[in-house]
Amino acid sequence: MSELPIEVEEVLAWLASERGRSPNTIAAYRRDLGSYVSWLAGRGVGVLTATEDDVAAFVAGRRAAGRAPSSVARQLAAIRVLHRRLQVEQVRADDPTASLAGVSVPSGLPKPLTEGEVERLLAAPVGEGPLPRRNRALLELLYATGARISEAVGLSIGDLDLDDRLARLYGKGAKERIVPFGRMAALALDEWFSPDGRAALVPDRWRRRSDAEAVFLNVRGGRLSRQSAWEVVVRAGRDARIESPLSPHVLRHSCATHLLDHGADLRTVQELLGHASISTTQVYTKVSQERLLEVYRAAHPRAGVAR
Repeated sequence: MSELPIEVEEVLAWLASERGRSPNTIAAYRRDLGSYVSWLAGRGVGVLTATEDDVAAFVAGRRAAGRAPSSVARQLAAIRVLHRRLQVEQVRADDPTASLAGVSVPSGLPKPLTEGEVERLLAAPVGEGPLPRRNRALLELLYATGARISEAVGLSIGDLDLDDRLARLYGKGAKERIVPFGRMAALALDEWFSPDGRAALVPDRWRRRSDAEAVFLNVRGGRLSRQSAWEVVVRAGRDARIESPLSPHVLRHSCATHLLDHGADLRTVQELLGHASISTTQVYTKVSQERLLEVYRAAHPRAGVAR
């Protein structure tokens, strides 16, 4: 990469020394601003003379080239930092990015796990102590019900019907719904509720009355927190050697996607996930259809034959 103008180098140095940005972040800024500087040079201008039209044309060119919206948004953010800093330091009188609209980035959905990855994840907590039993039960229940992590850790013993395999969840806005869970989740919960499971974590004295009713306990005998439950999922993902980013929401997403893959109707999935609007659930149908196309194109012997 060619040398950057001194004005750009000074902004990068400021980001590192004054704003505490990491070396990786500075390297990303350098790449993005390097592309911008090179593009401006092709138009016969520089960072001190670039106008709003120049910046808008740069963004439009990136979009036309098929760059991902997130990539274009990141580059524009770097350009904004550069020009705002140049104005603050009175290196130039104006900021050509001040009135520019941002780049819309689709929120998207996390990539669902494959069914094989889910199997590895659920098998990751090994051992017969109370913590492996708790972790297996938590993971099985999250995948079986599509529950949000806050709904799972908020469960009380009275919210579970192990005979009929039903759980009462309290979702957003304290909305209550009853969801089923399968045999494997029921077996994991049975192990957790055994003398070697939850009972081994019961303290001599409860700190809070509500902890006594909590389904999932921490090592001190209190209700398992949302953050700790999140860490259980992430740790299991590492142990299962799952390379894609993992969170409790990925399990919720995977549950919905696999249900649709196996023929569940949209209304059922909506009720299971506790979505107020079916339009929220419909995003999963797109993922499921994309998966169908992916499998078809990979498996059908004539899917890749040119017409």
